Amino acid sequence: MRPADFAYDLPEASIAQVPLDDRPSARLLVDIGDGIHHQTVYDLPALVGPGDVIVINDTRVLPARLHLTRATGGAVEVLLLERLAGTTTSETWEALVRPSRRIAPGTVLQPESGLEVTVGEDLGEGRRLVRLDALDGVPAALDRYGEMPLPPYLSTVLDDPDRYQTVYANRPASAAAPTAGLHLTDGILDACRAAGAGIERLELVVGLDTFRPIAVDDLDDHRMHGEAYDVPDATLDACRNAERVIAVGTTTVRALESAARGDIAGRTELFIRRPFEFAIVDLLLTNFHLPGSTLLVMLDAFVGPGWRDLYATALAEGYRFLSFGDAMLVAPGNSEGAT
Repeated sequence: MRPADFAYDLPEASIAQVPLDDRPSARLLVDIGDGIHHQTVYDLPALVGPGDVIVINDTRVLPARLHLTRATGGAVEVLLLERLAGTTTSETWEALVRPSRRIAPGTVLQPESGLEVTVGEDLGEGRRLVRLDALDGVPAALDRYGEMPLPPYLSTVLDDPDRYQTVYANRPASAAAPTAGLHLTDGILDACRAAGAGIERLELVVGLDTFRPIAVDDLDDHRMHGEAYDVPDATLDACRNAERVIAVGTTTVRALESAARGDIAGRTELFIRRPFEFAIVDLLLTNFHLPGSTLLVMLDAFVGPGWRDLYATALAEGYRFLSFGDAMLVAPGNSEGAT
């Protein structure tokens, strides 16, 4: 299969630029076995029941984008991807650096006093090792100098950065939000519990694959960038005993299906594409994704080529797409056309 197989026309007007003030009022396109229904995330508790397990990715987004300068005055942007090692005052990260080719190893970058970033080894594809040094601690320096790393298709400046966090976000680690979870609130999760569903957590640190497009002609040649994940024993046990496992977002799917095939924690390079046998996930709650992205390839593996009918229906009905957009709840192989 080729990236062109996952192309579709996404009008700019369909890309949501701001999050809804009321998270669960997002529209929800439901296709779980009895045709397509147009609902909202407020209806999710009515769609789950006893024995179901909803799994969420509780990673928290770091203020990971830094606007820095060289001694010569030249501007450099650093997007932190993954913490590799360090102490409170000195940390080594993998990062995207722009412009990477013009930055020699050993170059020191600064926003102002208080944080020093030293660029190291070139890892390819714009990635570099960088060392962050801050006398008052790197986390405090990132809070002071870093920005929320919104995707490039968003031109919005958020008044409240927490709108790009899930309400259950825990450990600061990710370079992007697990956006399907942005629709959920404590009230919605409590209502799902009241309906008999369990809520379980895991962590997948969202990194480069969220930003990197498919740049090969054949999907078999695409290599996923490794991402750290941790699926607690209790979460995996609950999934194995569940009536249905409902994964909130593609990052949750990747973590669960990685755990089913190997270690419950570590790094995953799993690229989910057809043909793929899902070992754990029964239903997927997910946003509408960019054309040609690995996330759309995963959706195709889950529901089959009928995703095109779902997307065509969503566009015709005025659904909002991408990170701040609406959502869909789908089951494997049920997308056979709009009804």
